[in-house]
Amino acid sequence: MNATEPRLPRRPAGARSSALATVKTTERKLVGIPVSPGVAIGPVFGASEAPAAFTRRKIQAADIQAETARLEMAILQSRKQLLKLRARLGNLPEDSQAEIAPLLDAYLQMIGPSRLVRGLRRRIAETLVSAETAVADETEAIATAMPSEADPDGAGRRADEVREIGRRLVRNLTQTPFRSFAALPSGAVLVCEGLRPADAALLDPSRLAGVATDEGGSDGHTAIMLRALGVPAVLGVAGLSQASRPGNLVVIDGAAGTVVVNPTPETLAAARRAVTAFARGQQKLARLRRLRAVTTDHVEIELQANLEIPAELPLIAQSGAAGIGLLRSEFLFMNRETLPDEEEQTETYRSVIEAMGGDQVTIRVLDWGGEKDIAALQAEGLVPEVTDENPALGLRGIRLLLRQPELFETQLAAILRASNAGPTRVLLPMVTNVSEVRAAREIYERVGRRLRRRGERLADRLPPLGIMIETPGAALSADALAIVAEFFAIGTNDLSMYTLAVDRGDADVAHLYDPLHPAVLRLVQFTTEAAMRMRLPVSVCGEMGGNPKLMPLLLGLGLRSFSMNAAAVPRVKQAVRAANLEECAALARKVMEQSDPARIRDLVLGPAPA
Repeated sequence: MNATEPRLPRRPAGARSSALATVKTTERKLVGIPVSPGVAIGPVFGASEAPAAFTRRKIQAADIQAETARLEMAILQSRKQLLKLRARLGNLPEDSQAEIAPLLDAYLQMIGPSRLVRGLRRRIAETLVSAETAVADETEAIATAMPSEADPDGAGRRADEVREIGRRLVRNLTQTPFRSFAALPSGAVLVCEGLRPADAALLDPSRLAGVATDEGGSDGHTAIMLRALGVPAVLGVAGLSQASRPGNLVVIDGAAGTVVVNPTPETLAAARRAVTAFARGQQKLARLRRLRAVTTDHVEIELQANLEIPAELPLIAQSGAAGIGLLRSEFLFMNRETLPDEEEQTETYRSVIEAMGGDQVTIRVLDWGGEKDIAALQAEGLVPEVTDENPALGLRGIRLLLRQPELFETQLAAILRASNAGPTRVLLPMVTNVSEVRAAREIYERVGRRLRRRGERLADRLPPLGIMIETPGAALSADALAIVAEFFAIGTNDLSMYTLAVDRGDADVAHLYDPLHPAVLRLVQFTTEAAMRMRLPVSVCGEMGGNPKLMPLLLGLGLRSFSMNAAAVPRVKQAVRAANLEECAALARKVMEQSDPARIRDLVLGPAPA
């Protein structure tokens, strides 16, 4: 059974009837957040976890050494636990390993010679508090100092990583046992208040039917890992733990975001039909990976994948993506105390390019912003230790690189040296005007000349140098920027944020974030048309490009290249293969005549259910 197939419960005959005989049989339907598609039918298994309680306390100066020793023992114990979890990954599907391993590595780095550990020792010594108190205060201080204006999902996940390490250290300091899944029976549905990312390494997807929790959301590490495991999952189901009991039969729909407790015979029959339909749909998507992304009127569309870390390469290979449209190079700079040198960067980029086997790789140079905690940049004095009050509007992207040319030149040299391994492009982030592109190109060409004098073998023509269009200023200057850039990549996430002045991480205004707002669509249209007039390649690499429901509109606006999360490629390809460009153009014309976002959503997504 592969990681994306739905799982029916496998248990001895009669087990279900005996379990249900002791519980209420009234059906109850709860709604949560759809996280991982698929339909699961099985009995509830509850895995509770006692909280790690401790009392905040001060210590005497004479106790500093003893408290620090306790902290070091907790760090050592945590490291052993994480290494053990890392060793267990070989039992998981390849996709799951690729998703979970980098997170465990990040945890291990955080309890190595890191900013966090230095801060913990300093708090014990300077504020005279217990090890538990120091862990709680330091991890929360670091987590809350990660503003999310420019990258709400990423900043939220990084804050969760820090808090998770804090929880692990406190549990070890207080000798509180961790959650166990050893007794989970085959075919059961795991139901609990919350599930942490590290728990994913303990789950066996061949035995687990599905997962449902009271807490959680669609963008956190837990959700990402459950999708990688291929387990149907619904998170954030308020009241679930109170509504269900161990042994209750439940039906989970990971696409609809519903959990039905004690389903009626009719509901159960419908769920079994849905299991079959989902399995057939997954088989169809698997076959699509080998087919071309071509419309019904025979126009080829380029579908590429975004790459966050090299461990995602197996997922990209399995998705059927035709290259990497956005390699985020920040992974090379994060969770370390020193900057990567030219040799390390060269080898990393070369390994990715070689792995793509001749498919194009677009590398975005370092896009540091105040929301990205890169201690090495601070240690080198390249960025301020105190981040901007509004990092989305401060020193980030190309602005930082032009201010720190040595940092920029080192990365460009590494990319150029690695580009001999296959088709490569270089992407500049956070561009807002022509002068930035000209200044970057001057540095780029200077680096190329220096490498040639050094004896490096480079192509006669340097790899194309393109720019991100992610601000209204860049979009409205697209006709001028098209003269100095060699390709465009439209970052619809930031473009929507800057256009609408909305931070998706702020619950008070998140509902206003709408990539289908007419202002956002007009900026996308203006950018695309400017590129087309100059015969410049243009792609979408934000979330819009990975949404199959938006494909007809985007194709109608003239876009022919998209980069997305690897998991989205098959469904987007399915949408492309069902599209007719003439019909797409007619839809786009009709949409662009509208000024009401609600009307646009109806045209693009269909009327909302009553």
